[in-house]
Amino acid sequence: MSEPVPVAVPRKGRPLEAVLERIAAVGPDDRLDGLADRVSNTLRYEKAVTKGHVDAEDGPYERLTEYSDPDDPRRPEFTLLRDDRDGKPRRIVFDAATVDLGDVTLKLVGREEPFRALRTHEFALGFDSADLVLEEVVGIRSGGLGQIADINERIDPVDTDVRVVNGLGDTVYHTLMGKLEGIEPGTDLDREFVAEYEGPLCISPRYERLVTAVLGTDALEGIEFVYPNADEEEEAAIARIGLGVYLTVTGSTAREHGLVVGEHLFPSETVLMRNAAEHDPRVERALDVLAVEESSSEIRV
Repeated sequence: MSEPVPVAVPRKGRPLEAVLERIAAVGPDDRLDGLADRVSNTLRYEKAVTKGHVDAEDGPYERLTEYSDPDDPRRPEFTLLRDDRDGKPRRIVFDAATVDLGDVTLKLVGREEPFRALRTHEFALGFDSADLVLEEVVGIRSGGLGQIADINERIDPVDTDVRVVNGLGDTVYHTLMGKLEGIEPGTDLDREFVAEYEGPLCISPRYERLVTAVLGTDALEGIEFVYPNADEEEEAAIARIGLGVYLTVTGSTAREHGLVVGEHLFPSETVLMRNAAEHDPRVERALDVLAVEESSSEIRV
């Protein structure tokens, strides 16, 4: 076996599942489907244990021994991290797995922040949320940003060598929402509405820079960002304020709060990234395998 190409991947959650699904889709046989299922099922169970929804019979170290087989690099490895929740419980997360894709072998390595690992040149390839790229390096301009394919043009090459290759299609949207009573019948709740609007706009505090990049500074003139109260659901806060941006799949729960679901402003999608300063023929072969074209998110770099 040739030396594996290291690839930074998320340790848990939807982005990791999207990566494993991409790996299984481009793999030469069905064994990688089994890897994806095994990792995803294990981490969903561990999430339920951490949240207190399931009582595990064994402790975390016993479960860790059961899940991992360090003598077989093709089996996934897991590790323990301290969770941020009250009491700092230990949580089992993905650590590593070696996958043979035919033309190239990859070593998937779990990282808390894969994008930052690429920025510091620890890895040439990696997967992470497009949100983090917007929050950290995408330039703020007068006009807004609407799709994955526009990201690279907004990255200052002096700031980072990382570029987005394409998205994986696990799309959840940052969506404009408003209170039904405060919107005239027939009004389109979209970017043009925001450009004419003056007043409070409810968002999650962590998304202030992201929403600014997505909407653009011109549209935000006369708008004040406000945030949900402690322990208040974001959709409930938007209903109280009247207008907001929320990360949603379908908007079905928004309607329970009397909200109109408007324009999908930007896809919160897991993206394949490369550090363009790292040159290696093996990396190019890996990109040829991994960069399967997606209908809405293909980017040429």
